[in-house]
Amino acid sequence: MQTSTVEENPLAATGPLVTPLLESLIEFRRDIHANPELSHKEFRTTDRLHEELLKAGLKPQRLERTGVMVDVGTGPIAIALRADIDALPILEETDLPYASGNEGITHACGHDIHTTVMLGVAKVLAKLDAESPLPARVRIIFQPAEETMPGGALDVIKQGVLADVPRILALHCDPRIDVGKVGTRIGAITSASDTVRIELTGRGGHTSRPHLTEDLVFALAQIAVNVPAVLSRRVDVRSAVSVVWGQISAGSAPNAIPAHGYMSGTMRCLDNDAWYEAGELLDSVVKQVAAPYGVTVDLQHTRGVPPVINSEPETGLIEAAARAELGEDSVVLTPQSMGGEDFAWMTQKVQGAMMRLGTRTPEGETFDLHRGDYAPDEQAIGCGVRVMASAAARAVFSSGTVAAT
Repeated sequence: MQTSTVEENPLAATGPLVTPLLESLIEFRRDIHANPELSHKEFRTTDRLHEELLKAGLKPQRLERTGVMVDVGTGPIAIALRADIDALPILEETDLPYASGNEGITHACGHDIHTTVMLGVAKVLAKLDAESPLPARVRIIFQPAEETMPGGALDVIKQGVLADVPRILALHCDPRIDVGKVGTRIGAITSASDTVRIELTGRGGHTSRPHLTEDLVFALAQIAVNVPAVLSRRVDVRSAVSVVWGQISAGSAPNAIPAHGYMSGTMRCLDNDAWYEAGELLDSVVKQVAAPYGVTVDLQHTRGVPPVINSEPETGLIEAAARAELGEDSVVLTPQSMGGEDFAWMTQKVQGAMMRLGTRTPEGETFDLHRGDYAPDEQAIGCGVRVMASAAARAVFSSGTVAAT
């Protein structure tokens, strides 16, 4: 079990500060949920955040194009918190009164919850700072374009958001965990993820004479089956390299071998080192598998994100805050996800941790992320604010040293 070794922070219990904000935070969340914006196009969301932070008496700084950063307190930076603000190109299917008004776009990954939680944290910390100046700063980063590869985190890092930041925390909605609980784990909590698109071209021809042309459909099938199989024998199986195809398309007639076809999918991996190894192997394996069939191969392999690595001290900081705010039984061990997350680029620069925020109504329906019907329980907002604000306060009012006991 991980617990803080420093004296209990008298400001760690943030519930009384969060409760008066809940109504306005839910209203804000519904507003940005009804007006979702895709990666790099989060202009309205950026404006709304900037407006709300100004109202809280803070001095937010707009990032290049979209996104906002704001510091609360004075002195050196004690900790940074990060939220992602973009939506997905998915049709919403909830019939909620505040459902997306932008056709084919929705917050199906819960980024509206993440954004709202961190806005609430900024407001809580601003109130604390106004009453008695905080002895150190908390930096809150509202990051654009998490849903792109290799992710908007790289862009904002280049803009200096991690300058002088010693540690960083983030959260992600988890529809498998009940509201009032959070999921944590030390080590990798997400997986590495790349995208792969392969286009094959040949002369085309009649299916009765495949020997006179390049059998492109057969070549696609061999790549689909054999590339994952080869990688599973060339990379340590404990790293769980997974290549899964989401699209395969070729041809228009049953008796004609097409001249063009393509396939695309993802490569995921649990281990950071194996991710680099598998990435180098993938390109050569695809070409080797395709070579006997005489097709021309155009491979577009986009290196995505490494795993998010949760450090032990920052995981302990989250757990201590959650237990103080939500109860001793509020922390559950979460399995490593095969999903990718660009917060990983930040944890490669600064030690940090991501927690899973429970969004399932107890005994209610279990949804999944990236689904048009995902409808998180909004009571999770208050839970997220309390835990993140408490963790930030602990970092500010202490040395931030957290140890395993």
